[in-house]
Amino acid sequence: YFPGSTIGNFSAAQSVRLLRTMRAQAKDNGALLIGVDLVKAPDILERAYNDAAGVTARFNLNLLAHLNHAYDANFNLQAFEHAAVYDPAHRRVEMRLISLRRQSVRVAGQYFELAKGEYIVTEHSHKYSVGRFESLARRAGFAPGQVWTDPDRLFSVHFLTAA
Repeated sequence: YFPGSTIGNFSAAQSVRLLRTMRAQAKDNGALLIGVDLVKAPDILERAYNDAAGVTARFNLNLLAHLNHAYDANFNLQAFEHAAVYDPAHRRVEMRLISLRRQSVRVAGQYFELAKGEYIVTEHSHKYSVGRFESLARRAGFAPGQVWTDPDRLFSVHFLTAA
């Protein structure tokens, strides 16, 4: 059972490797129930990842706070802004932290120069069609079965059996 759409945070190659690991764990009589985020209009995706309440922005900026704490970094969180951009060529949302000014940052004793407007990619969130995800599942040794979607076909849940 792999709920949500966490599989989207992996590249296709990484997703196949993860699904192969799950297939090995499922053995010959096993199955997997997995949530997958579907491809949708770019404006819907960008509104969701650039939410008006700023929840995603705070989550994204918290990565820099974590680096400050865990790796003796010196990120000034106020010197960055969050942006999420849909990349249609790769069918993914790219989460970015954009430098608002020229700055030098330290992480684990290493220094990095950032220009104003330069960004750090913090996450990819891949979106799939039902058929494209089923193709990944087959490559990993699963046989696609029942698929459930919400009425607007924004999200899906797949039942995969060990092939």
